Amino acid sequence: MPRKARWTVKLMRIITGSARGRRLLSPEGFDVRPTTDKVKESLFNILQFELEGREVLDLFAGSGQLGLEALSRGAKSAVFVDSSPRSLDIVKKNIRLTGMEVQASAVAGDAFSFLAATDRKFDLVFLDPPYDHKLIDKAAALLPRVLKSTSVVVAESRFSEEVPESIGELAAERTYKYSAIKLTVYRKPAE
Repeated sequence: MPRKARWTVKLMRIITGSARGRRLLSPEGFDVRPTTDKVKESLFNILQFELEGREVLDLFAGSGQLGLEALSRGAKSAVFVDSSPRSLDIVKKNIRLTGMEVQASAVAGDAFSFLAATDRKFDLVFLDPPYDHKLIDKAAALLPRVLKSTSVVVAESRFSEEVPESIGELAAERTYKYSAIKLTVYRKPAE
């Protein structure tokens, strides 16, 4: 008999900004692997001057914590995409918990179908798919159509996982290592 999903608070919270300190829900189990506070804080230190007024895409949203942190820190809007009904339910609950209903929208569906169909353009994209499935490579092929010329893409992966050297016109500018996790930041190279 399948185990019934339970909701928990796994030490996930909004670190700073308008929703500072709000705890976020995450499902039990290993289907969703929330970004740790240490990695999230480092990530947002890297992006601190690139959030205000930006339009954010949180692909493979999981609990939605990255997009919600961006909204709390001044992003204009965020779209959360996830194919798991359970994860999308959590994202919607977390949007309500943080009071971000006006700026946030949750989209049920496959990340690749979303990228192929949307007409929206984004300033900042978070890619945090399940590890070791080459999903970053697959997303990288479709991402250029939703990026602005000044967009930034951040991909989270296992440290040993190979990621693309570029996404459209964006190059892997820098990689940051946190234990077994790496963040790869893609930006348009300086001319």
